Amino acid sequence: MLRIGLAVAFWLATPNAGAAPVDRPSIDAVFDSLQTVREFHDASISDDGRRAAWSEKAAAKDGRERLGRISVADVATGASRRLSAVPDGQLRRELEAVFSPDGNTVAFLSDAEKPPQIQIYTAPAAGLKPVRRLTSVKGQLQELRWSPDGKSLSFLFVEGSEQETGALTAHKRDSGVVEEHPEMQRIAVADAATGKVRSVSPADLYVYDYDWSPDGRAFAAEGAVGSGTNDYWLAQLYRVDAASGTAESLWKPPLQLACPRFSPDGRSIAVIHGIMSDEGSNGGDVWLVPATPGGNARDLTPGTTWSAARLIWRSPTELLFAGHRDGGFGIASVDPASGRLTSVTEGAEKLGHVGAARKGSAVVAIRESFESPPDVWAGPVGTWRNLSNANRSAKRFWGSAETLHWNSDGASVQGWLLPPSEVEAGRSYPMVVVAHGGPSGASTASWPSRWTAALPSQGYYVFLPNPRGSFGFGEEFTEGNVKDFGGGDLRDILTGVDAVLAKGSARIDPKRLGITGWSYGGYMTMWAVTQTDRFAAGVAGAGIASWQSYYGQNKIDKWMLPFFGASVYDDPKVYAQSSPMEFIKKVKTPTLVLHGERDSEVPTPQGYEFWHALKALGVPTRLVIYTDEGHSIRKPENQKDIIARSVAWFDQYLKP
Repeated sequence: MLRIGLAVAFWLATPNAGAAPVDRPSIDAVFDSLQTVREFHDASISDDGRRAAWSEKAAAKDGRERLGRISVADVATGASRRLSAVPDGQLRRELEAVFSPDGNTVAFLSDAEKPPQIQIYTAPAAGLKPVRRLTSVKGQLQELRWSPDGKSLSFLFVEGSEQETGALTAHKRDSGVVEEHPEMQRIAVADAATGKVRSVSPADLYVYDYDWSPDGRAFAAEGAVGSGTNDYWLAQLYRVDAASGTAESLWKPPLQLACPRFSPDGRSIAVIHGIMSDEGSNGGDVWLVPATPGGNARDLTPGTTWSAARLIWRSPTELLFAGHRDGGFGIASVDPASGRLTSVTEGAEKLGHVGAARKGSAVVAIRESFESPPDVWAGPVGTWRNLSNANRSAKRFWGSAETLHWNSDGASVQGWLLPPSEVEAGRSYPMVVVAHGGPSGASTASWPSRWTAALPSQGYYVFLPNPRGSFGFGEEFTEGNVKDFGGGDLRDILTGVDAVLAKGSARIDPKRLGITGWSYGGYMTMWAVTQTDRFAAGVAGAGIASWQSYYGQNKIDKWMLPFFGASVYDDPKVYAQSSPMEFIKKVKTPTLVLHGERDSEVPTPQGYEFWHALKALGVPTRLVIYTDEGHSIRKPENQKDIIARSVAWFDQYLKP
């Protein structure tokens, strides 16, 4: 639910008396530099491992939109070419390039002809021209896949819709009589020769993810009957007949599931299962479910400290998964028969959009770390090649990161400490506490962006804890904050702060600590200032002030059921015990409140409620609403404003 926000807390660094301040870049300069770092939508690899494709985000001329630019590369040589349905020099939304089973054709999505409407295009993989538009549909398209025989292309389709899917986008405003008319996302299939499109899955089943069976006769579908945005937390595993569209439920999981993938023999479907607060932000154990009704689901990785995020079958005896582990990321394999788990690679990095060739050992992934910006890599693990080189000139504004482990309530907890770009002998520094969103998520070893990059450039230590509820430490740990929001996870953060302060190598002033956050991190900021006086200032972005009122305001209330155990109407006490408003009169900390105007995940009344209470209690506060923004703040000018306002806020209250 509350994944977006790199929840950020920070203090402005002030030099010790008598010491000359270090020259630091301006926030504008840092932000503008960060905007030049290319991000990636996706990556894929051909079945024979010879070619890889990806799309990277590129800024439009006005700097307001982030658009997709596709490249296709030879894995062996690294030579790459641009793939586009528009004339050279123009930018459109182009993404999700996927190879046909024989590797000869690339299909991709583009709004080349009538932006913002996406269509399917195809091109020869070798020359990439001529490019051919395949479909002429109206609606939202995503998750493009080839059929096993290469004669069809499937995709998820919300027919006729102009609203981008998901709860992170700016939601359309209510007007007049408010009614619920959910738009359904279905599996659709386009004939690769004629472009003729037919919807396959049932009209009342919202499909989140899917996979073809090896014989092309069925789909494995992760879906829910009802509102797609709200009912993900009730999703089941279905088998959908590719000809008739008939769907039958194979498994109703106790918690959430993701990434259904048919085994090569078609007898089983692998899924990720665990507690997940956001659709699309995956983490859990790897399970195997029979592909026909009546069988028993089986956990292949019970007790593991991995949190699987992506699944890829290499053979009937080898199931690869990419996932979180101990604040980092890696790839592992599991034998479906024995459950034997083998680590392929793991470390202090993040791997996104991992894919694997069906022949040979080549993989593709978007790799990044605290030391290396995101780029596309492909080839055998250990000898893979950097194909994109899009960010070779990216500027770094922080020092060398360090992983920390500490004890909290008898369990080991991990976090990352990111120092300023320069640390002077004999000086003390403020520390930034960054509580990640989710709560099911993780602070990973990834290239810092926005706040976490800007703050070290201004002389802050940044602390990124992974308290209970985080991915990467096993399913029991991820479920550790169920019915206990703000309890054990806040204790984990505070004991983590103690562990950082106890380090002799980190010269941090214990009186100059701050906390902030976005989404669940925004909630943790609101909660922390009602529970402790250790933080002298806070910045709460898209936070929850009252779980009771929030339940009736947000458009995805079903996410709360696995975490609270019941609705607010059936068990109001469990919601009240974690609500900042229940303890609001304890707040003394100056707190800045930030919010997107059209946020459907955490509606603006939550920000108003907290701000109003602090104002009435005489606690310094300010509320800023960003027009036409949703849960994810997307306009660069608003992203920059958030950083600038936060710096000014802490400067006002924390400078000696």
